[in-house]
Amino acid sequence: MQIRLQLQRPDFLLDVDLRLPARGITALYGASGSGKTSLLRCVAGLERAKQALVQIDDQDPDSLWQDDAKRLFVPTYQRPLGYVFQEASLLPHMNVQQNLQFGHQRAMRQTPLVHKAGDADPSLSQAIDLLGIGKLLQRNVTDLSGGERQRVAIARALATRPKLLLMDEPLASLDHARKQEVLPWLERLRDELNIPMLYVSHASDEVARLADSLVMLTAGRVVAAGPVTEVLARMDLPMNLGEDLGVLIEGDVSALDESWHLAHVSFAGGALWVKDRQLRVGQKVRLRVLARDVSLAITQPTHTSIQNLLPCRVVTITPDAHASQSLVQLRLHGDDVGKGPPNMLIARITQRSAHQLGIAEGSLVWAQVKAAALVS
Repeated sequence: MQIRLQLQRPDFLLDVDLRLPARGITALYGASGSGKTSLLRCVAGLERAKQALVQIDDQDPDSLWQDDAKRLFVPTYQRPLGYVFQEASLLPHMNVQQNLQFGHQRAMRQTPLVHKAGDADPSLSQAIDLLGIGKLLQRNVTDLSGGERQRVAIARALATRPKLLLMDEPLASLDHARKQEVLPWLERLRDELNIPMLYVSHASDEVARLADSLVMLTAGRVVAAGPVTEVLARMDLPMNLGEDLGVLIEGDVSALDESWHLAHVSFAGGALWVKDRQLRVGQKVRLRVLARDVSLAITQPTHTSIQNLLPCRVVTITPDAHASQSLVQLRLHGDDVGKGPPNMLIARITQRSAHQLGIAEGSLVWAQVKAAALVS
């Protein structure tokens, strides 16, 4: 998928040139007013960008939606896309099934979308199954919870048989409990649908759990783009994540300790013990390790309550937002680090500690991981 465009906003120029994966979730992340929703609206054709090229599939000429060099602009109603807004925007005079059928019938009146062999076809019945809303079909939409409404809204977008799914902070209006209700269904869409999704968010926990790729925006410009694990581990970005600063590590469950309700997750460069949440050996999982939960030692610690100890090499040391603290980027240094791309950690420590321990770039240290959260 290629997106290149410019759009003048009151405070900045939205100017992006992106090549994004053809499947999975790409999160557009940044502070409020950074251009995330404007970019989504340009892709949908709701805003007319300049010097634009919007092509969803390089191999499909029908997926070229805008090319100013060719004076081509496909209007929104002719673009096979699904759009999910912050508010569900369901039709209140229809029940759930009627809302879904409305979206499906609109899609069928347009040119039918033919899927490649083996692709998941997000048709009406499959959308109902993917979002687990079969028991809600005869309910009035006014009787649904916030989480149920958003699941119906996403199913309605899928019922249009889109080539691209756009989601503009779909969980922003939900409380924590309702958000946790919807997140597993979004993970299922990511894993089972063979279509790309652009997901706007300024919530780092959503990005950590859902995104395959990450685009960071500041004042209309892309400051970082790539696999989410690589982007979150970078230290050269101007965005301040504060207490949410940390890395993602993808690994496999290698063992279960039923007596202590723990799971052992292995990855290139090491392994971590985490809470067992009904995991199974061999299952692929994603862990989030926050910088505030990593401390450092220059010799291997003994007689400590911290079970997760990882040998690392210091890559960079940079000042943190507060003058008393430093951020230390670490590359895991375990025996099996050569089995895959090196995983990274970030530790937030005081500058006094770094000085007293003599930590410098290239130093070998032990990372003590006090907590690692299982996010998928």
